Amino acid sequence: MRRFKRILFIIGIILIVLLLGGIYYFNKISHQALPDYDKNISLNQVAHPVKVKRDSLAVPHVYAQNEKDLYTAVGYLMAQDRLWQMDFFRRVTQGRLSQIFGERVLDIDILMRSLRIPEKSELVKETSTEKVINALKAFSSGVNQYIESHRSELPPEFELLGYQPERWKPVHSINLLGFMAWDLSPGWDIEIALYKISKAVSKEKYKLLIPVLEDQESIIYPAYEHPGKGKESLSHLKEVMDSMEKMGLTIFTGSNNWAVSGSKSETGKPLLANDMHLGLTAPGLWYQMHQVVAGKMNVTGVVLPGAPFVISGHNDTISWGMTNMMVDDMDFYLETINPKDSTEYLVNSEWKSMDVIKEQIPVKGGDTIEKHIRYTHRGPIVSSMKDVGEPISMRWGGNEYSNELRSVYLLNHASDWKGFKNAVRSFKSVSQNIAYADIHGNIGMYCCGGVPIVEGKGVGIYPGDTTQYDWKGMVPFEELPNVYNPEKGYVSSANNKTVTAEYPYHISHWFDLAPRISRINNVLEQDKKFSVEDLTALQTDFKSELVSGLKPEILKYTKEMKNLSSREETAREILENWENEYKAANVGAAIFEQFYLTFVKNLVRDELGQGIYREYISSKILVRNLMKNIWENPESAWCDNVNTPGVKEQFPGIIRESFRESIALLTEKMGETPAVWQWGKIHNLILKHPLARDNDMVEKIFDMNQGPFEVGGSFHTVGCYGYSNTHPFEVNFGASQRHVYSTADWDSSRSVIPTGISGIPASEHYRDQTRLYVNSRYHGDFFSQKEVDKNIRYEMIIEAK
Repeated sequence: MRRFKRILFIIGIILIVLLLGGIYYFNKISHQALPDYDKNISLNQVAHPVKVKRDSLAVPHVYAQNEKDLYTAVGYLMAQDRLWQMDFFRRVTQGRLSQIFGERVLDIDILMRSLRIPEKSELVKETSTEKVINALKAFSSGVNQYIESHRSELPPEFELLGYQPERWKPVHSINLLGFMAWDLSPGWDIEIALYKISKAVSKEKYKLLIPVLEDQESIIYPAYEHPGKGKESLSHLKEVMDSMEKMGLTIFTGSNNWAVSGSKSETGKPLLANDMHLGLTAPGLWYQMHQVVAGKMNVTGVVLPGAPFVISGHNDTISWGMTNMMVDDMDFYLETINPKDSTEYLVNSEWKSMDVIKEQIPVKGGDTIEKHIRYTHRGPIVSSMKDVGEPISMRWGGNEYSNELRSVYLLNHASDWKGFKNAVRSFKSVSQNIAYADIHGNIGMYCCGGVPIVEGKGVGIYPGDTTQYDWKGMVPFEELPNVYNPEKGYVSSANNKTVTAEYPYHISHWFDLAPRISRINNVLEQDKKFSVEDLTALQTDFKSELVSGLKPEILKYTKEMKNLSSREETAREILENWENEYKAANVGAAIFEQFYLTFVKNLVRDELGQGIYREYISSKILVRNLMKNIWENPESAWCDNVNTPGVKEQFPGIIRESFRESIALLTEKMGETPAVWQWGKIHNLILKHPLARDNDMVEKIFDMNQGPFEVGGSFHTVGCYGYSNTHPFEVNFGASQRHVYSTADWDSSRSVIPTGISGIPASEHYRDQTRLYVNSRYHGDFFSQKEVDKNIRYEMIIEAK
C-alpha cells in the first residue's frame, strides 16, 4: 500500500510538472512576440530619426524626414504587429500553404499557382518607377530587420506550425494586390452555377436567373455620356473556393461609398464615407496607419498587411474610398482537346500547343507533389485540376497588365482631381468605383478598372474552338464612366449598376441589386445639411429596402391562409407591425430572413436537386436576381413543383408553404414563443483566426477567435452583416473598416475596424476595437500634430544603426 501511494505521489508530481511546464510553454509562445511600443530601436537604412506615436488603440502615426526612412519604419512596425498574417497572405499568393498546413490545402495551392500571380508581379516590378521600387525595398528592409532580430520571439503561429518566416522581397508586396484582384472578381461562382443549372432546367427558367439590367434604376453614373457616341467540369473549382472560404481567404462581398458636397454639409465642405464589405476574420484585413514625410506627404487610412501604401484614406488635401465595380472580368471557354495529344487544343480549325508548366509543391509531413498545369492562350485549364470533366479554360482580368501599386502610391501624394485621375488610371485588375472629395469643395467618382471588350458579351461558357469570343482589348481609361461635381450634390455607389443602356461597352451582368444603394440615395436626397454623425449613422443603418419590396406580398397571401396556429398568427402580426429595421433585438428580422431562404429552397430545389441547389444558393447574386424576377413574374414555371405531377403549384402557395415551414424552423431553433425570436440570437458574428476556425484546443489555449456577438443588419442593409446561404445565419462578411472623413477638419473624421492593430492574440490591441465596431461606434481619426500629440499613449524613436 505504501509503495502504491509512493507511485501515485510520483505520478502526481510528474503530472504537476508537465502541467506547469505546459502552462509556461504556452504562455511563453503566446506572449514572446508582444512588442514594447515605448522602446527605442536602431535600424539599418535609416538616415534620420523616425518618430512613432501611438494612440490608446496603438494606431501608429509615423513621422520621417524622407520616404526611405518612412517605409523602412513602416515595414518594421507592420511586421511587429502582423508578421504571421503577412506571411500567410504571401504563401497564399505563391501557392505554398501546403508547406505549413499539409495536403488538405493542396488544391488551393494548385489553383493559386495556376493564376501566375508572382509572374505578373515581376512584370509590374520591372515597369514601376524608381520611387515605388525604392519604397518597396525600404519596406522589405524594415520587415527583414524585424525578422532577423526576433527569430526567437516570433508570433505563436510560427511555433505552432513549426516553421520560420523567410525574408521579405519587394515582389511579395505586389503579389498581395494580385490576390485581391482574384477575390474581387464576381464571376467564378456565378458562371459555374449557371453552367450546371443550364443543363438541368428549361430556357424559360434559366432566363429568370439572369438580371434584367434595364430594370435596375439605381445607377452610379446616370448622366454619364460616352465621349464618342460541362456539368461536373467546374465542380472542383467550386470546392477549392469553398476551402478558401473556410480558411478566411474569401475576401470580397460588397461595399458602400459616397461623398456629399459642401452644399449638403453642415461645414460647407465635402464629407466622404467608405466601408468596404469583406470577409470578417481575426486578425482583420486592414492595418490602420498615419504616414508623414515632413513637407512632402501626410496620409492616413488603411494599409494591407504586407504592402506599404495607404489603400483607402486621405492626405492633407484629398480623400478617397472604394467599392467593387463588379466588372465581368472572368470568362470560361469549353476547349476541344486533340484526342492524340492532350497538350493540343483546337482554335480556328488548327491544333495549337498548350504551355505546360510543371509545378513542384512541397507538402508538410509528406512528399513534394508534382502537378502539370496546362495553359491555352486565354489562361489555365481550370477544370482539369483533378483531371475530370470537360476541359474548360479561364480568361481572367487579373492576368492583364495593371499597376495598382503605382495607383495607391500616387493617390497618397495626389492633391487634386487631376492628380487623382492620373493615379487611378492604372487600376485595371482591382476594378473599383472610387469616390473623391477634397478640401477645395470638389467631389467625384471614377469607374477605375479593366473592362474587357468581347463580342456578344453574354452569360455562360463560350466555345473555345474559335477566337470569336476572345477579348479584343480593354475599354480605354478616358472612356470609363465618371462624374465630377454633380448638380445633385452627392455621389454614391454600392456595387450597383454602373451606367445606362446607352453606354457602348458591356461592364457586367452581376451588379448588386437596389436595396443598399436605394437606402443610401433616399437618405442623401433629403433636404438637410449632413454632419459626420449623420454619415456614421447611415453607414450603420439597418433599415431594409428589400423587406419593403417583398413584405406586402408575403402579408397579402398569408392573410388568406386558413387554420393558422396561434403561433403562426402571432408571427404574422409581428411581421406586419415590424418597421423593417434589422436591430439585433427585432423579431420581424428573424422571421423574414428565415422565410427568404425557405422560399428560395421551395422555389428551386425540386428542379435542381440537392447538389446543384447548394451551389446555386452559395451564389448570393443569383439568389437575389431570381427573387427579384420571381416577384415581378409570379406566373413563372419555377413556382410549379416538378416532383408533384398533376398538381400545379403557384406563387401564393409557395409563399404560404414557406411561411408555415419558416415558423416551424424558428420554433425548433428558438422555442415556442415568437416574442423571443430575436434576430441577434441566431445572427452571430465570430471573428475567426485561420488556426482556430476548426480547432477548439488551439482556441482554448490561445484565445484567437472573438465572439460570438449578437448583431443586427443583413446582406441587404447599408450597415452590413452578411452570411453564407449555406450556413445561415453565421455572419462571415461585413464592413472591414468604416471611415467618415471631414474635409473641413480632418481631426473630426471617424473610423473603426472590426478587430485591432495587433495580430498577436495575447495583445490588448488584438480586439480592442471590436466592441466599438459591433455597437456601431467609432473612434477619433486624429490627423493634425496637435491632436495626435494630445492622444499619445506610446512613443518610440527609430534611429540609425
